[in-house]
Amino acid sequence: MTAQDQIKETVASNDVVLFMKGTKSMPQCGFSSRVAGVLNFMGVEFNDVNVLADEQLRQGIKDYSDWPTIPQLYVKGEFVGGCDIITEMTLSGELDTLFSENDVAFDKDAADKIREANA
Repeated sequence: MTAQDQIKETVASNDVVLFMKGTKSMPQCGFSSRVAGVLNFMGVEFNDVNVLADEQLRQGIKDYSDWPTIPQLYVKGEFVGGCDIITEMTLSGELDTLFSENDVAFDKDAADKIREANA
């Protein structure tokens, strides 16, 4: 299976996927840590894919999304963005809307707490 096939299968078979450096329990970079932290705090069930474990996957995800950086968040098969975009969407409430529209369970109170802490 090629890296592209593996990425397609992972994105298609999971509601929420975060391609990141490290894992959700042990992120290996600050940007990955921030996005995983938001998802974990909001109680979102997501599949984490450690791109550091496979160089072909690390480059493959950049090619797949045509996005140069990691982490990369996918919701219901669609690329959402990287750390800056996810941070902005969290603070604006757009991430709540995206999750709600896609029937992805999350803790609205936790999302509100993130916004309150960053107001």
